[in-house]
Amino acid sequence: METPTEIELKLALTPEGPATLHQHPLLKALTPKRQTLTNTYYDTPQGALAQARMAVRLRQVDGQVLQTVKTAGHGGGGFSQRQEWEWPVPALTLDTQGLADLPPFQEGLRDEISALEPQLNTDFVRWSWQVAWQGSHIELALDEGEIHSGGHQTTICEAELELKSGEPNALWSLAQALAEHVALRPSDSSKAARGNALAAQHWPLPEADSPAQWMQRATLALDAYHDSHDAAHLATAQAALATLATDPALTDRARHDVETMRDALETSGQPNIAYGQAALAFAHRMAYQTALR
Repeated sequence: METPTEIELKLALTPEGPATLHQHPLLKALTPKRQTLTNTYYDTPQGALAQARMAVRLRQVDGQVLQTVKTAGHGGGGFSQRQEWEWPVPALTLDTQGLADLPPFQEGLRDEISALEPQLNTDFVRWSWQVAWQGSHIELALDEGEIHSGGHQTTICEAELELKSGEPNALWSLAQALAEHVALRPSDSSKAARGNALAAQHWPLPEADSPAQWMQRATLALDAYHDSHDAAHLATAQAALATLATDPALTDRARHDVETMRDALETSGQPNIAYGQAALAFAHRMAYQTALR
């Protein structure tokens, strides 16, 4: 069983975003693939996988059932790298032996396998394009649907740019090209994490003391706002951006991006073109500086 590293950039869209994305000049000449995906995520009643920032999923797609395990991602500003294992299974039943054979479950979670139960569902339509961009192969996936968890639900309206081959920087430049026509923003919350927070009706946010951390706090607060509809999270995002704009460590260019984000964020919490372009530029800069360390 292969253990590839998934490298992707996640983007939240406005309600009008999907229609605009379909009409983007870069995609007009490409034929997208349409799939209906039905997904069930598993965890223990105590949330052992959520605490380990892992996800175990059964997915029905194209008459097949796939079992997937994802580890905690590393990154921020929508960008993440993480390990992912995926393999077909004969029915909608967890392959527990397959789980036991994977490194994450040999490092302290093996005893939790027998307690895994369905915890949340995500059902959505996926449109995907295979994009050749700057010498790299990128899969652009547009997901529209719903998360159901703990008697609550929220909408899925997001795009994911996954690097199939080539250089990670190509993800950022393609996202910037999309942002010229589509209102979007980086998102740091996986569907599983969103579902877990939805069930608990609790959206914890990280503390921050560096530019990258303030950006992540603002991003996660916007994610939380759109799932909770709690204005306090929008206020937290605005406050994080305001604090970030005063950071003396920022270059003039970075400060301009942050000030643009601060001023362009609409009262609905939705991004516009200016916000998306500035957020991607700033997040890319933070990711680049992190990679140099």
